[in-house]
Amino acid sequence: MSQTPNKASRKEGLLRRLARHSDVLFKDRFREQYAALCYQRHPDSGTIAVLLVTSRESLRWIVPKGWPIQGKKPHQVAAIEALEEAGVRGKIRKKPFGYFTYLKVLDNGQSVPCIVQLHLMEIESMDETFRERGQRVLEWVTCVEAARRVREPELRGLFLKLEQTNKTR
Repeated sequence: MSQTPNKASRKEGLLRRLARHSDVLFKDRFREQYAALCYQRHPDSGTIAVLLVTSRESLRWIVPKGWPIQGKKPHQVAAIEALEEAGVRGKIRKKPFGYFTYLKVLDNGQSVPCIVQLHLMEIESMDETFRERGQRVLEWVTCVEAARRVREPELRGLFLKLEQTNKTR
């Protein structure tokens, strides 16, 4: 089975980045983060749209996520990050929908491996003003389009899992 040049080059780029950081991947512990996969269901068709935001530095497409907060449960942290990064509020599920890994580049330039616990969040409202407004671009897209835009293969799979879950409802 042949890949399109775009898919092949993206895969090669990811593998090349991982190879450059293999010492970190195998020596350092994985740091934990918590994320929200924000979605809304179209009332007539039942189709799902998911929210992507850009990272502040590299402007790549991501989901709202952040570090643990003392005294907060993972799903609560994910909801806080969704509000701060995208201005969205909604019903967040306590049980994780899945996990994905990536290399986080810290402010000092060091790369650290992270494992992200992902929680589904059905959006009920959006605020016009929020903490990181103007620092990020927000866009509602289909699950398939979201899977195409993000870099992390496991996150791609979670978008497609949500799409499949919705089709079987």
